[in-house]
Amino acid sequence: MRIATWNVNSVRQRLDHLLAWLQERAPDIVCLQEIKCVDEAFPREPIEALGYHVETHGQKTFNGVALLSKIRLDHHSRGLDGDDGDLHARFIDGEVSHRGGALRVACLYLPNGNPPDTEKYPYKIKWMERLSDYARKQLKDEQPLVLAGDFNVIPSADDVYNPAAWAGDALFLPKTRERFRALLDLGFTDAIRAATDAPGQYTFWDYQGGAWPKNNGIRIDHLLLSPQAADRLVAAGIDRHVRGWEKASDHVPVWIDLDLG
Repeated sequence: MRIATWNVNSVRQRLDHLLAWLQERAPDIVCLQEIKCVDEAFPREPIEALGYHVETHGQKTFNGVALLSKIRLDHHSRGLDGDDGDLHARFIDGEVSHRGGALRVACLYLPNGNPPDTEKYPYKIKWMERLSDYARKQLKDEQPLVLAGDFNVIPSADDVYNPAAWAGDALFLPKTRERFRALLDLGFTDAIRAATDAPGQYTFWDYQGGAWPKNNGIRIDHLLLSPQAADRLVAAGIDRHVRGWEKASDHVPVWIDLDLG
């Protein structure tokens, strides 16, 4: 089963790119972030025409996540528990059946947190703690679980072109990386790092400063695998060529293949 994540940075603006990539990579399940539209405005028809079932958790202009699955979801839920006052559309999860049992996929768009000296950074850290609570609860089921999305976390110096330039950024602050490591310490495997320890495995290049042609990238889009999912990991990759498409998203898709029997 092929599972992918992509921050499309407005699904209606990048629809042609999305459709082209879906046909090129042929993922079974896709997690989209920053769809930037309400549920009713999501362009589901051309995506459904490719064989996908679509579930969204949208928000006007900002945020928004979606699950696309060639396998009908047994059930799904919207929103991350732990803060009833959080109205941001940043989380959706779903479960599908396979021959070996059930697989749960959570699609997330973790807060950016900048500027870090504002209320945005405590919100980011609290959100990460809520995500850890969710993950801890799901791990009790001992079923394959994939946490996929734009984490807005640079895990290490190997995941950024110039660590010094990002030292004061919310994506790279020690507390941010500490919370990310705490999530991994629950038993999750970083799929890309399981596949390669090479530097330069970037998933995001800013629109400013010629970041793409200079390869001034960072790795902030991740697929984290529970032990039961990590045991089934066959391959993982980053479709960096998509960043070179005309009027591309500043993020590129990341994918894994799991052998679920």
